[in-house]
Amino acid sequence: MARIHVFADEAGNFDFSAKPGASRYFILTTVAMGDFGAGDALLALRRQLAWEGHDQGTNDFHATEELQSVRDRVFAVLATWDVRIDCTILDKIKTAPHLANDDIRFYKLAWYLHFKHLAPLITRPGDELFVMGASLGTRKKREGFRTAIDDVVAQVTRGVEFRTASWAGASDPCLWVADYCCWAIQRKWERSDPRSYALIETKIRSEFDVFRNRTTTYY
Repeated sequence: MARIHVFADEAGNFDFSAKPGASRYFILTTVAMGDFGAGDALLALRRQLAWEGHDQGTNDFHATEELQSVRDRVFAVLATWDVRIDCTILDKIKTAPHLANDDIRFYKLAWYLHFKHLAPLITRPGDELFVMGASLGTRKKREGFRTAIDDVVAQVTRGVEFRTASWAGASDPCLWVADYCCWAIQRKWERSDPRSYALIETKIRSEFDVFRNRTTTYY
């Protein structure tokens, strides 16, 4: 019996339009790990950066807000750890209106498509599974998103005892790991910038473009 820890982050937003600021993709990324070593290493790096005069104050490691020199240090740490990265990509312009108009339903679909693939690969009957996502949205939507994760994990796991949680991204360094991995994948898909992606590519075990064969677009 083993306990598997899965930390998740999402990139992109729920704006299904061509307006400035709307992302092209919604990307769900999970990082599976047997222990918390990668997160502990990032916490140690944060302390070291503070010693070197790069104190982030109350901020956590958040890839979109960091200097490139800090990102380089973070990715260098992540490259040394044995983690499994999986991601599911939804092209929002190919998303049917009944999903685009319901954030929680769309979010739950992303999790279902992602986790029905992942769960059998990382768990066996008798294992324990802890799934933590970074909380997002308003309080009402946060509860809906958390329930969606819980429902999906219950659907796709068999013979596995599980717990789910939804914490603020700043609260756990293993969520920093997920944030950085998700950011690197998003840069590749949104901006055709693979530089950071290349640093974690060997750890990416699946990269599923859900609507890759769909030709219909909605905006």
